[in-house]
Amino acid sequence: MRHINPRLTLVGAGPGDPDLISVKGIKAIAEADVILYDDLVSKQLLAYAPKRTEKIYVGKRVGKHSHSQTAINELIVYFAQEKGHVVRLKGGDPFVFGRGFEELAYAQQFGIKTTIVPGISSAYSVPAMQNIPLTSRGINHSFWVITGTTSAGDISPDIAIAAQSSATIVILMGTKKLNKICEIFENVNREETPIAIIQNGTMPNEKMVKGKINNIRQLAEEAKIGSPAVIIIGATVNAYDELLSELLNEKSIPLAYGE
Repeated sequence: MRHINPRLTLVGAGPGDPDLISVKGIKAIAEADVILYDDLVSKQLLAYAPKRTEKIYVGKRVGKHSHSQTAINELIVYFAQEKGHVVRLKGGDPFVFGRGFEELAYAQQFGIKTTIVPGISSAYSVPAMQNIPLTSRGINHSFWVITGTTSAGDISPDIAIAAQSSATIVILMGTKKLNKICEIFENVNREETPIAIIQNGTMPNEKMVKGKINNIRQLAEEAKIGSPAVIIIGATVNAYDELLSELLNEKSIPLAYGE
């Protein structure tokens, strides 16, 4: 009989592009007996697993839960004890609004060895792929990453606090709360603040709208922006475009060698 060595590896799969996963994450997939994977994980990553590996979809999205969190926790323990190495493959980084800590803590109660492989979070990678920096010298000093929807289904109160700062604000899971988000910024006279919404970031079907708080709702509706999407608010949204424009308009642009 094969000796079972129960263990769990929590792997961050990145924002969607299958190339944006760590080498350590790929190695974990290649050693998995069972993979429990989420909705936003690229299915291409499953190709790194051996043919014998059992692959089980346990995706959870707003209003579309194939498994409850309790059920996922129980599946992790069951398969670890029955099969051995369970890889929990989660989109982005499991510790950034991913409930990864809960899954590790639950498994550890049963004496299961756990390992975490961080992933690239959509919070910073999706804006970066569209040339939107979260910090820029002379513009801001920090950035906030906030969930748009709390566990109770309400909008996060942290957004109102962040709206009063000069920080870049990244809102995840907030597309359905866009009207309320804009109202919060308008209430503090920031209706001219730049904003971008990026849907399906890093994926072939990615699309983006950019505007200001006072017109983004119309732009998003016209572009049919939906979930999953990342919302970025603040002056850095336009930082790249403004810098590029400044450089192109520079009167003393150096000539190429020999001219």
